[in-house]
Amino acid sequence: MRWGQKMYDVLVVGARCAGAATAKLLAELGRNVVMVDKAQLPSDTLSTHGLLRGGVVQLSRWGLLGRVLASGAPAITQVLFDAQGVTKVRRIKERAGVDALVAPRRHILDGLLVDAAVEAGAELHTGVTATGVLRSDNGRVTGITGRTASGELIELPARIVIGADGRRSRMAGYFGAETLEHFTSPCAVFYTYVTGLRPDTYEFHIAKDTFAGAFPTHDDTACVWLIRPTPLLEPIRTAGSARIPVFVQQLEELVPQLGEQVGEITTRLRGTADLPNYRRQAHGPGWALVGDAGYHRDPITGHGITDAFRDAELLATAVNDSLGDPRDEPAAMTSYQQNRDLMAREVFELTRALTAFPAPDRFVELQLRLSEALEREADELASFPGLTAHLAA
Repeated sequence: MRWGQKMYDVLVVGARCAGAATAKLLAELGRNVVMVDKAQLPSDTLSTHGLLRGGVVQLSRWGLLGRVLASGAPAITQVLFDAQGVTKVRRIKERAGVDALVAPRRHILDGLLVDAAVEAGAELHTGVTATGVLRSDNGRVTGITGRTASGELIELPARIVIGADGRRSRMAGYFGAETLEHFTSPCAVFYTYVTGLRPDTYEFHIAKDTFAGAFPTHDDTACVWLIRPTPLLEPIRTAGSARIPVFVQQLEELVPQLGEQVGEITTRLRGTADLPNYRRQAHGPGWALVGDAGYHRDPITGHGITDAFRDAELLATAVNDSLGDPRDEPAAMTSYQQNRDLMAREVFELTRALTAFPAPDRFVELQLRLSEALEREADELASFPGLTAHLAA
């Protein structure tokens, strides 16, 4: 059966960071947008969620940074780097229009983005699982088939369908998106939320085969994380009910300056290992991918949300141009993929190098290169023309 009889301009499958941001931008451009998500939102998801400058620039440009701060996410005004016991603390200077960082919990950040998209005019339907795509006689994607939480089978037609359903993207498979580049990270990450840390400081700690840190977040807690080559985290992975004490013990032994600050553990320990790093084909006739559905790298470079925000704007611009004149679609969508790949390239390469865990001196050198690359990216994002330019075009 058909759910309503409405033809949408854009259907976004996945309504978290990448999908909700894309929907918000397109709805603000006057497009008829619907978001669907199999989860009941807002809800949490696996993510260390520390935003670097580029992500904060995007929130500021979109008028959402004030909402994030009002939600209780503290403004981060300094960064601590500890490399084998040598500590440096640096104030975050104003650049690209922002002078602080934030690390909002994902259920709060995703909820704010969804609310902003709905306020802009996008529809939201949760508890909807995409089960396939609709295609025209010439193979163009024209919508999706799906199933609601109650088991109802539905069809949703749209001029363009966007897959924003994460690194396990079913939409990428339904579209037949080609994987253009791939490697598997040899690392694992564990994280939890703790009390006792500085409320205004991002912390990064480097030791042999060890990268750890903390992002202050809501409720006077901080997300504390530990990344190591996967075999070296076996003591935590195999500790069963003792995983949290073993996690804290590892922090105290490997990066004592961080481990000794840890107070009360407020949530369960979460983690993942051997993550895929890939770059997929980003578009085809009637479809596109955004966020982790199209491009993903290991969290060692802490860039996933910024990637999502950057690509949401690149894609929204391309889709808006395509909808304005279908003859522009091939060039506009090709430009989206080219721009995404160009802006992601340096961080992708640095991610590969960092996950190999070179000697600490080399690791620090790569981190400095990463910091410089992220600052350049923030400058570029701040120079994007913004929605008003597209509305006036």
